[in-house]
Amino acid sequence: MHDDNQAMFDRGGVWQEDAAADEAMLRRYRRSRSFRAGAWLDDYRHKLTDPDRAVSYIRSGDSVFYSGNAASPQDLIDALAARAPELENVLLNHVLLLGEDPLSKPGMEGHFRHNSMFVGPADREAVNDGRADYTPIFLHQIPRLFRERIVPLDIALLQVSPPDSHGYMSLGVEVLASLAACHSARRVVAQVNDRMPRVLGNASIHVSQVDHIVEVSRQLPILPRRTATDVERAIGQNVADLVRDGSCLQLGIGGIPDAVLSYLEGKRNIGIHTEMVSDGIVEAVEKGIITCMRKNYHHDKIVMTFALGTHALYDYIHDNPLFEGHPVDWVNDPWTVARNDNMVAINSAIEVDLTGQVCSDSIGPRIYSGFGGQVDFLRGAAQSRGGKPIIALPATAAGGKTSRIAPLLKEGAGVVTSRADVHYVATEYGVAHLFGKNLRQRAEALIRIAHPDFRDELERAAKERKLLP
Repeated sequence: MHDDNQAMFDRGGVWQEDAAADEAMLRRYRRSRSFRAGAWLDDYRHKLTDPDRAVSYIRSGDSVFYSGNAASPQDLIDALAARAPELENVLLNHVLLLGEDPLSKPGMEGHFRHNSMFVGPADREAVNDGRADYTPIFLHQIPRLFRERIVPLDIALLQVSPPDSHGYMSLGVEVLASLAACHSARRVVAQVNDRMPRVLGNASIHVSQVDHIVEVSRQLPILPRRTATDVERAIGQNVADLVRDGSCLQLGIGGIPDAVLSYLEGKRNIGIHTEMVSDGIVEAVEKGIITCMRKNYHHDKIVMTFALGTHALYDYIHDNPLFEGHPVDWVNDPWTVARNDNMVAINSAIEVDLTGQVCSDSIGPRIYSGFGGQVDFLRGAAQSRGGKPIIALPATAAGGKTSRIAPLLKEGAGVVTSRADVHYVATEYGVAHLFGKNLRQRAEALIRIAHPDFRDELERAAKERKLLP
């Protein structure tokens, strides 16, 4: 192999044993190398097609990837759903899907089967009914599945921004595993949406790297902001007290992360290295709380792998040099995370038992979400100089009828984060510091931050388990 080609494979880590996939990728690479300035435009026009034609190449038994979160290529998905009567056993690989997905509705079984690597509202019912599959996996390891053909891909369906003057299309609001899928699939279809923001960083593909292009103009899905509850504000205050000037944060979305950010006013030079960017981060940037000036790694940059929120968020990150999107196997790699000094990782849970085991992907045996980046960031923060891995959750659920600090995890519940990975647990009643603590000390600390109505019950259960004398 020519040295340039070999170097490309070495850098990208995308060498595959499958000869057909190798040749398809190498053909696209050679084509991109031979382009004259501006010649990509002819190639772009040549590849233009409509959604029906673009998905006509998908055959029964194919393995398909499509981007998720706010980057799902909905026109291609709808066109594929219309082909259901003529297709059998098409495997659909993806992470979180928002809203409704026509491919997971009852009646689609036998035609399509989801392989979800993070379950969401669109496929939760199908997974728990046995019509779809859930693959538990650390988020940073998903690209490896495609590159090493543990999950072989025939087709990748992506949603991207219009090309820039050099022919590069941004992956926009979801970088995550899309580059690995593009490099690994035999055929790539790009849904070019003029509403997709251009996100900088390692977040783009060239026109030459795709086989078919479908142009659309549609608003991206949004996740509206809601006002934090009193409980969430109390948790936010307790977590914010653990954050020092110059800390680097990883946060999710919702009332607790937004409450944490609101209680950081007065703290200086907060940085961000996170899986997801939401509206709360933008608000903290505008207030001068987040500057990234004290970050020792990727100084002055907010690093993310996807964005999810309102249209105002998408407008803000468009072509904004403060934000960099990168693939999840780099952003979420615990060793990458750990390179940030004073890394504070804030993640949620469904329940925590008295020894510190964390369930966050299921309610009993019922799958609710996925591993996501929780363990990635908690382990990275644990290895960071001055780092703090935090689990934050309300003390109760079901309108106060159930304690989330539990004697035992529910029957069938999965342990996402092991008791050895948990350093801090925060509720509205305080913070339990578990690192280096034995089981008796853990039980005592967790009972103290449980809802007062459940503390006696938890203490009795701890004594029955011989956790307490």
